[in-house]
Amino acid sequence: MLAAAPAQAQVYKCTAGGQVTYSQTPCERGAETVLATPAAPAPSPDAAKDLQRMQRESKKLEQQRLKRQALQEREDARLDRAAGLRRQKCDKLRLDRKWADDDVRRAAPQAVEGARLKAARAAERLAVECPA
Repeated sequence: MLAAAPAQAQVYKCTAGGQVTYSQTPCERGAETVLATPAAPAPSPDAAKDLQRMQRESKKLEQQRLKRQALQEREDARLDRAAGLRRQKCDKLRLDRKWADDDVRRAAPQAVEGARLKAARAAERLAVECPA
């Protein structure tokens, strides 16, 4: 069986014709210097504790974000319902005004004044409730 390769890679510094090159393979010609690669620094003894602390903080922040998002979604839904009800009310008032205007056009001569008053009141109600 083949032996396992060392964990550290070797770097070769080759000098040929006044030019310096670096490679992971040995030099073909010229002067060769093997450069030692530094070992990775030892892990900090507090690194695990710091990681756990950061994970707890991250989880707490995520929970807060989800709570704010849920509140915002409920508020948006409430506002959507209120806007729908307002549109519905305004549509009803517009329809009442249209019908009152139709009544004025179709009213008998003796009932025209009453129909006009009713149409004016419907227009005022619409203007107050649903400004354009």
